[in-house]
Amino acid sequence: MSLKDIKVIGFDADDTLWINETYFREAEECFFDLLEDYLPRHSIARELLSTEITNLPIYGYGIKAFVISMVETALKIGGKTLPIEVISKIVEIGREQLQKPVILLDGVKELLEELQSKYKLVVVTKGDLLDQERKLEKSGLAPYFHHIEIVSEKRVTDYQKLLNHLDIEAPSFVMIGNSLKSDVLPVLELGSYGIHVPFHTTWEHERVDVTITDPKFFHAEKIHELRNLFL
Repeated sequence: MSLKDIKVIGFDADDTLWINETYFREAEECFFDLLEDYLPRHSIARELLSTEITNLPIYGYGIKAFVISMVETALKIGGKTLPIEVISKIVEIGREQLQKPVILLDGVKELLEELQSKYKLVVVTKGDLLDQERKLEKSGLAPYFHHIEIVSEKRVTDYQKLLNHLDIEAPSFVMIGNSLKSDVLPVLELGSYGIHVPFHTTWEHERVDVTITDPKFFHAEKIHELRNLFL
């Protein structure tokens, strides 16, 4: 794999630069606790995921969409017997999640410090605009990036728009992220490079079972391993 022609390095944000999915899993456990008198936890989880996927085209990604999906799922499961206190607690779960600290993953800041003098660095993340802006500000990483792109989805067309904005060709771009579905497969289809750095937990909707043989694909267990590719 040769990265000699790379001019721009794109980074996913959630679970690539900082912890995110862990907070969603903790919130889900609290949600399951609220409804455990109605259904087994695995059944609640299945109902919640189904509601989230149905709502994606309407509300998109992020904590606010997650809260709405929890409310809808609770009403579907509990019906007229659902206490109003459950809805209040769900809103509280969402509020607490929005106030969680931004914890950088090991090696992120050090890698960005080394890369910024040689490459143009950008963030490409999906989710709620206000929440993603909040996390980026709290992270202290904003000064390292030339451009921030917060999108509703990460499709081939979305990455192409980014390349057009940056005025670069596909082989000059590499995307780094924890999701094969969102961060790697679309850019490989475009002709760019994709680097997968997995996080220990992945949202079910982002999981794909594929074998990638594209020579522009690379896998690293930890983000600090990438310095050997670029420096």
